[in-house]
Amino acid sequence: MLQSIRDGLHRHKWLGYVVLGALALVFAAWGAYGIVNLNVDNANYAAEASGQKISIQQARDAWGRQEARMQQSFGGAELPAVLRSRFQDEVLERLIRDALITQRTHDLGYRVTVADIQEAIRNEPAFQIEGKYSPEAAKVALAQARLSVDAFESEVRSSLQRTQLENGIRGSDFLTPREIAQAQSLQNEQREVRYATFPIDKFPGAAVDDAAVQAYYKAHQAEFMTPESAHLQYAELRLDQLAAQMQVTDAELHTAYDKNKNTYVVQERRHAHHILITATKDDAADRKLAEDVYAQAKAGKDFAQLAKQYSKDPGSAQNGGDLGWADRTTFVGPFTDALFGMSVGEIHSPVKTQFGYHIIRLDEVQPGKTKTFDEARSELDAEVRRNLATDRFGDIQEQLQTRLEQPGADLDEIAKEFKLQTGDVPQFLRGEGGAPLGAAPALQELVFGDSPLATGHIGGPVLLGDDRLVLVKILDHHKPEPKPLAQVRDTIVTALKKQNGTDAAVKAAETARAKLEAGMSFEDVAKQLGVTAEPARFVGRSDPSVPGQIRTLVFNVPKPTSKAEYRALKLDNGGAAVVAVTKTRVDSGEANKELEAGRMRQEVERLGEGDMTAYLEDVRRTADVRKNPKAFE
Repeated sequence: MLQSIRDGLHRHKWLGYVVLGALALVFAAWGAYGIVNLNVDNANYAAEASGQKISIQQARDAWGRQEARMQQSFGGAELPAVLRSRFQDEVLERLIRDALITQRTHDLGYRVTVADIQEAIRNEPAFQIEGKYSPEAAKVALAQARLSVDAFESEVRSSLQRTQLENGIRGSDFLTPREIAQAQSLQNEQREVRYATFPIDKFPGAAVDDAAVQAYYKAHQAEFMTPESAHLQYAELRLDQLAAQMQVTDAELHTAYDKNKNTYVVQERRHAHHILITATKDDAADRKLAEDVYAQAKAGKDFAQLAKQYSKDPGSAQNGGDLGWADRTTFVGPFTDALFGMSVGEIHSPVKTQFGYHIIRLDEVQPGKTKTFDEARSELDAEVRRNLATDRFGDIQEQLQTRLEQPGADLDEIAKEFKLQTGDVPQFLRGEGGAPLGAAPALQELVFGDSPLATGHIGGPVLLGDDRLVLVKILDHHKPEPKPLAQVRDTIVTALKKQNGTDAAVKAAETARAKLEAGMSFEDVAKQLGVTAEPARFVGRSDPSVPGQIRTLVFNVPKPTSKAEYRALKLDNGGAAVVAVTKTRVDSGEANKELEAGRMRQEVERLGEGDMTAYLEDVRRTADVRKNPKAFE
């Protein structure tokens, strides 16, 4: 039996704690289907870098994680051999770099504490559910990444040490006043530009025939693959269903009430009206007005009318200042202190908060109290049922695991034995999953991972959340395959029309450029080619009035001197443009100091990144590195 702990669902029996060095307070124990042990023989290594060895298992696991991501980019298809080899080498180089930098940080005396490691783990987004650390989410994430707890702790420690070094290098850059002036001048540069676009509807290009469609289909086969999918049969256990089945006695409810009576306390609540005089730059005038309104209220003038006349609180002014019932957690500190120190009927002198001055009238008080057993009964019943169901959930999870390890396991029989809800997912997709099971990473790994569940076999139990688990059986598995040409023909024709039109537009733009460079005016060129030329104007580097691709080109060409710079440009969204850059100037308008400071920070950060890149390259260049060519075989 796993140790019970309270974690959101009060007690998650399947999340026992174990002592694992720095992770003793962070990670929960793994179940019977836990993580693969990564201990390997030190003599077997994928690479050796200045005495630091990278094991074959470490390299292969890193490649396994990368390969899964890459295959998703290729629609689940097998990676081409040339790409596979290149990506494997990139993975190995990354491991080499990390090993070298980790060793460098150790030699330089960089260290991290146990508390640093614990904080990093708790703040890891992959380990969180609704923004809070979840041991079970950590378990699933590490299982998917094929990492043991010890291996992950080591990675976190090394990563934190490397971050210390990298931040030190990045933070060492600065700009001199002259460099700042030069950078600001460059950033504020404006260039005079004139351009004309050549849309594909005016330059349709060559007609699209069947031969072109066939050739495109064959050349872009990877773009027209069906996603990898599986037909799943499943049996599901839900915590809420278990809770509904639990039998709860009055004795159990009384025991729970006596044990947790302090959780059934109703806080004191107060009903009040107020008038808000909002804060302005003239605090003395604000207070004077608040004191005047307070005097009118004390003199007996209708409080609701005063609120409608003076209060600037949009939520209560038109209701006569009525704030309704509230406990001590509702309002800001000074307001709460005043409100809960008043007597019924009292009108409090102006109370200052960050919103302004408040004149408060207390109308009613509901004293705090502890709910009686009968008043708390429905809450107690739900609480006790859920706690019992949580324990039972953990028991069933363990029993299911044991049951699946027995020969001849049958999903229908198991579902009947444990009262599981059964269902069918005809098309469970790689990456996207399928309703009602969703796309939980652990289930994706089971169905599509490096060692996927075989057709006809039962896998699990897989947690789909803190309160739900499933067993799945693969009825059929469909590898990615090319979609029929007829299904994608329209898409191909559209792509070819765009491609042919763009080619024709680029040719026309090149012709226009040649004519401009020969001395023909922009107006005459545009008229001759049947396009519209934009009027000449100065633009800045972030001017939204000019398409981004054209604006980038304008500031990438050399500064024009005695003559204009002309360029023909192929547009990413189809078509082309011809561009003329004629003059430059520096914007002499009033500088935005905050914007300039932000730009300078970005420039310093850019320089810091450059220094870090150079440092990493030097560490790699000067290291004695040997690679095992058979590491990934």
